[in-house]
Amino acid sequence: MRPTVHDIAAAAGVSLATVDRVLNQRPGVRHVTREKVETAIRELGYIRDVAAANLAKGRTYPLVFILPASDNSFMHGLNAEIQQAILRSPAERTDIRTIEVPAFDPAALVAVLEGLSREKPCGIAMVATDAPEVRAVVDRLVHAGFPIVTLVSDLTGSLRHHYAGIDNIAAGRTAARLLGRFLGPRKGKIAVLAGSMLVRDHRERLEGFTSVMGEEFPDLAILPVLEGRDDPEIAHMLVAEALGNAEIIGVYSLGAGNRGLIRALKEKAVDRTLTVIAHELTAHTRAALIDNTIDAILNQNAGHEVRSAIRVLKAKADGLAVIEAQERIRLDIFLKDNLP
Repeated sequence: MRPTVHDIAAAAGVSLATVDRVLNQRPGVRHVTREKVETAIRELGYIRDVAAANLAKGRTYPLVFILPASDNSFMHGLNAEIQQAILRSPAERTDIRTIEVPAFDPAALVAVLEGLSREKPCGIAMVATDAPEVRAVVDRLVHAGFPIVTLVSDLTGSLRHHYAGIDNIAAGRTAARLLGRFLGPRKGKIAVLAGSMLVRDHRERLEGFTSVMGEEFPDLAILPVLEGRDDPEIAHMLVAEALGNAEIIGVYSLGAGNRGLIRALKEKAVDRTLTVIAHELTAHTRAALIDNTIDAILNQNAGHEVRSAIRVLKAKADGLAVIEAQERIRLDIFLKDNLP
């Protein structure tokens, strides 16, 4: 049976009111008495249920999610998951709102973060743009006591508390191995479509991809990265132009802009000789898997990421430890044969 505050009071020989003062770090307890209570807590193995205490107090957690404003199907899906979390707010005691900032715009993200420092939410989850000025303001907020979680794209080197997203280097390595195995002994060039090299998840995917390609598939040459800015029209233009190169036998889409990619591939496909690996399972990429325009999709579960961010922010607000195994985000691989 779990020890209770009554057990602590009996073991320390003090009143319940004194135990409450010690647990909540309030004044009015002599040093020797506080030590008795703390010793009883340790010896009994008492673990405080902060969530239950907050429920009894009727506490709510104001949380802010910062997302890039772009025509990006995955980000639309991420936003939809946040809206679902908002519907669960009464049961989860959260007060969630979203703020959109221009994609790949460090100054805009900094301005929003600085504004939130005056509002004092319980926690901030953000899709990070990896820039020194963003890292600096995040570090200032953490020093000021704000829990911060990066979502989908990390801000390595900052003091952020947690990253809710896949291992992007592993994702890039997985994409390279799939593409290399699918192409077999063929020789040729690989086109790579990214959103922007300003975001760490795209850079890390490219790092993992080029590493495996160089080590294990030296007959496949990687062309300079096409940056589509997560814009389907720009992606379409860049890919359509690149596919004029007859030596291209594979495409890796490591970011968004997949609608533009798919349109360019369909326009090109008089014969189906290209092998294509892309990220994120959306309505568009699902259809492209089914009709063989895309060969494989690497996917991260946006709902799991949103729920993870909320759990971590609430835990940090309460001073509780994070269960790392529970918050690990899985990388899924989908072919047309195993679509959910």
